[in-house]
Amino acid sequence: MHIQTPDWVKHAVFYQIFPDRFAIGKQPRKRVLNNVNWEDWDAAPTLQGYKGGDLWGVIEKLDYLQDLGINAIYFTPIFQSACNHRYHTHDYYQVDPLLGGNSAFKELLEAAHKRNIKVVLDGVFNHSSRGFFFFNDILENGPHSPWLDWFKIHDWPLAPYTGELPANYEGWIGNRALPVFNHDNPDVKEYIMEIAEYWLNFGIDGWRLDVPFEIKTPGFWQEFRQRVKAINKDAYIVGEVWEDAREWLDGSQFDGVMNYLFTAPTIAFTAGDRVDIEQVKDRSYQPYPALSAAGYADKIQQVLELYPWEIQLTQLNLLASHDTARLLTIAGGDRKSVTLSTLLLLTFPGAPSIYYGDEVGLPGAIDPDSRRGFPVEANWDKELLKTHQELIAIRHAYPCLRTGEYKVLFAEGEVYVFARILDQQELIIGINVSTSEAQVNVDISDLQSQPNKVLYASDKVELKNQENSQISLNISPRSGCVISEQ
Repeated sequence: MHIQTPDWVKHAVFYQIFPDRFAIGKQPRKRVLNNVNWEDWDAAPTLQGYKGGDLWGVIEKLDYLQDLGINAIYFTPIFQSACNHRYHTHDYYQVDPLLGGNSAFKELLEAAHKRNIKVVLDGVFNHSSRGFFFFNDILENGPHSPWLDWFKIHDWPLAPYTGELPANYEGWIGNRALPVFNHDNPDVKEYIMEIAEYWLNFGIDGWRLDVPFEIKTPGFWQEFRQRVKAINKDAYIVGEVWEDAREWLDGSQFDGVMNYLFTAPTIAFTAGDRVDIEQVKDRSYQPYPALSAAGYADKIQQVLELYPWEIQLTQLNLLASHDTARLLTIAGGDRKSVTLSTLLLLTFPGAPSIYYGDEVGLPGAIDPDSRRGFPVEANWDKELLKTHQELIAIRHAYPCLRTGEYKVLFAEGEVYVFARILDQQELIIGINVSTSEAQVNVDISDLQSQPNKVLYASDKVELKNQENSQISLNISPRSGCVISEQ
């Protein structure tokens, strides 16, 4: 079948925001709560504590995001909920009042769109929460509830809050706080479809779908796509799928997935033996053991061959998220691992996504620690921020980095060199993950140009054009570069 994906995603640089932890609005606003004992912003985050970030704070930080080069935001859930991460949805039609409610979100959308920044929301449609009204009705009225068939009830009585008795209903991964919808019920399916339509009509630019692989109802995601695209053909639909996602990427369901198949080898190559196994061993991706350049080339080639090219260009590529430890911590605090990974992220086909704070060196172990408050400017890693700004600017300036062919030129030892090619525009990207300086000769006979200008270098790099369509690269230890034609 003909596959069509949103063109804007191919040119997007996403920024993932965990709303409670990014920014607190400083301007005077009418708030539901004015005297709140928030958890200290800089203290280690807890499972249940709120730090008070809101959508007004995001509005006030849009200039910062624009200066960084961001043109798309992906929010973790913003709907009314009784938890700081808001994956326990109470009301799908109400933005959480702690974030400012629907009016604050409307203001945010308008302000973002004025800056040509797209906004994608997190859709948690596999399960709701114990506080979701329809499930709460079942808790109050038992088998007499009209909403009984909306969930997977096994027996009575229900035990939503105590582990001393069987829950007697299906909760996602056994969690009593997350009752699973019965998606085979046509009313449930219609309810979810209408939620998706409502917020698209409100003005959002797409949906990130939480654990979509858990919804087994035949035709569910096909109908979801049809109804979403009927409202906005350019709306982005991206699924949280950690592994091989071909089942959902045939053009009839999602435009892309969170590309952890890129994440894992990229970290394994750039961080190598620095990877703290304790931070990654319980997650579905495996950024270990360390990869050589040839091993990385093989893994990346497998990823690029897995899906149609049109899908590759709208994958959501990432190095970290709210579900993982932060890269700086995974890499044992090694900033160069972050720099090299970021270089690979921002030169790879698909839409790069930066997890809030990673660009300024925010550390964090597995959740909840990976969900720290965004640091004050005095605690920013300014060099790392500059790296992000420079690489994002280069990505925006060169279309070949967004939609061009990806061609490996050299992969030996610990040096990896590839080209991005679009028509007459060609860039070469070189990475040396070794602790020693590397000098390599790279065959460029398949290129039309003679690249000889260093656009970006994280450290010293020497470039010489050789005879027989070769270039000689001398790359400093644990550094990378981007090279163009003069």
